[in-house]
Amino acid sequence: MIRTELTRRLGVEAPLVGFNRSPEVVIEVSRAGGLGVLAVTPYTPEQLDAQLTWIEERLDGRPYGVDLLLPAKRVEGDADDYLRSLRAQIPEEHLRFVDGLMDKYGISKAGTTSADNWATSLSPSGVDELLEVAFAHDISLIASALGTPPSWMVTRAKETGVAVAALVGAGKHAQRQLDLGVDILVAQGTEAGGHTGTVSTMVLTPEIVDLGAQAGVPVLAAGGIASGRQMAAALTLGAAGVWCGSVWLSSNEDITPDVVKRKFLAARSTDTLRSPTRTGKPARQLRTVWHDEWEREDAPKPLPMPLQSLLVRDLWEEIDREAEAGEPGAQELASFYIGQAVGSFQRLRPTREITERMIAECEAELRRAGGLLG
Repeated sequence: MIRTELTRRLGVEAPLVGFNRSPEVVIEVSRAGGLGVLAVTPYTPEQLDAQLTWIEERLDGRPYGVDLLLPAKRVEGDADDYLRSLRAQIPEEHLRFVDGLMDKYGISKAGTTSADNWATSLSPSGVDELLEVAFAHDISLIASALGTPPSWMVTRAKETGVAVAALVGAGKHAQRQLDLGVDILVAQGTEAGGHTGTVSTMVLTPEIVDLGAQAGVPVLAAGGIASGRQMAAALTLGAAGVWCGSVWLSSNEDITPDVVKRKFLAARSTDTLRSPTRTGKPARQLRTVWHDEWEREDAPKPLPMPLQSLLVRDLWEEIDREAEAGEPGAQELASFYIGQAVGSFQRLRPTREITERMIAECEAELRRAGGLLG
């Protein structure tokens, strides 16, 4: 058994956190001895309440956590007014460009409400509603994936015994979170999928570990960690555990469309890029013709967050649906957030198998490393 400050604080058997948007993945990671963490920003408050209830009914008291986007800038106001003001800021040039992409690749213009729901969830009232739902459940950890959390969230968490984690990509970001009073820092290297900075995990982790040590705050390593060997390396860098996201995209339980998973299995580590074209902030994802189109000389510059997401989120839902239905244009465009660890994916496996294999391999590697001394 591997014992660290993380396992002691959260009561888990192994220092491994599994972040995913699929409730089944969260359940299986926690059942296998780690800590499953659900991405909650895509949900409405009602949906989130149902999902967390469903998770808890299947975990029999095992710990789990939630993760949400918390924008650094909070613009006060009614959620509907907030949404209308955002839509009014999207230039006609960008709307025409997206319409042109849909025509070129044969994507249906059938709209959804996903973009509106997502943008609303980033408004102050939307964030606060999701937080209220989360705290109404038996969560063990709540993580801020982007930006510093509101002070009332940290206070509420400490009052209820919930650990607050924050993902950071640079020392200055870590210091802001420490000043706010977070309990755990996650050093997310550029290898990771989703929103990342430019510093590698190998360099970033010990830097954040040193900052955390001054405040008595443990640090998790994230980015490029998809095996027990990489997990062991993170622990020897001083991390109290690892935060893994991309590896679960090669699991059976993950809800990413099969057509995208097949692309992952065929991809190399060099087939990813950091691009703002999905959210407005640089996020690592699988490169496809989508990115080629945005890099054309006549393409507009991606909008800042959350305008870019509001512009393209519904389109991405339609791309996923049509790609799964076999439409060739949608299949060319199809992509998702993924880290450089994608190059190690060989087959789809059950989440529990992935988790148990990583833990066992980590233990073996730590024993082997210990044998080098003598």
